[in-house]
Amino acid sequence: MDLLMEKMILPSPAKLNLFLYITNKREDGYHELQTLFQFLDFCDEIEIEIIDSPEIELTNQLEGVAVEDNLIYRAAKLLQKTTACNKGAKIGITKNLPMGGGVGGGSSNAATVLVGLNHLWQTDLSLEQLAELGLTLGADVPIFVRGVSAFAEGVGEVLTPCEPEEKWYVVLKPEVSISTAIVFNDPNLPRNTPKRDLSKLLSSKWTNDCEKVVRERYSAVEDLIQELLQYAPFKLTGTGACIFAEFSTQAEAEQVFAYRPPETFGFVAKGKNISPLHQTLFQTNHH
Repeated sequence: MDLLMEKMILPSPAKLNLFLYITNKREDGYHELQTLFQFLDFCDEIEIEIIDSPEIELTNQLEGVAVEDNLIYRAAKLLQKTTACNKGAKIGITKNLPMGGGVGGGSSNAATVLVGLNHLWQTDLSLEQLAELGLTLGADVPIFVRGVSAFAEGVGEVLTPCEPEEKWYVVLKPEVSISTAIVFNDPNLPRNTPKRDLSKLLSSKWTNDCEKVVRERYSAVEDLIQELLQYAPFKLTGTGACIFAEFSTQAEAEQVFAYRPPETFGFVAKGKNISPLHQTLFQTNHH
């Protein structure tokens, strides 16, 4: 291994659910869904440095998260154990994505660590094998591991690559933390939206079955959507809390972004059908 590859800084991108439909609640309590994931060029940054001892060291800790529960740490340990790798790593993160916003922060971080360490440790697992490992860490991890925008079915594990238009988005996070469990247990959640094939879904108006429940239960989401209605039709991503609106140009997106309430966290980003993580690694591999 050349010295250049002892250390890398890798992007850990956000994602949006451009639509989300809940088609069934199974006997085991899991919900079956149909959703379309697209990456954004707005990312956390993860710095990975290889060390010769088998320690996994996190250089900055997330407040209120024990090391053993941290998805970054768990992803590194999982890969190390699965491949019997005797190297370790120092891993640091620069957090840009909001926690609990439904834009995939934790899942994306875990995937970046799996893909990055597989590359740096030269453990040579395929993306398919890494995605299977990732699934044990969280339902959305495989999407980020595979790195292509995808239509997901089942409980989110059946993935079909997809290329929706790469639009510009304004993404805003209301001041609220949303419990996915509460949303999925709400008696008013639609659970029998008819399944449709992808071509039909792509040509329909896109909505999110969780949005009505979230807006009823969390006034911060409802208020923000109402406040911005005159500028753009914002909608919920995943189970929230983030809301987004799409635009054809960056200028239009920036214009609406400027109207957000001053205290509101948010960003403007471009949709990407290839993950920024995979673009970065591809460039690294081809220098």
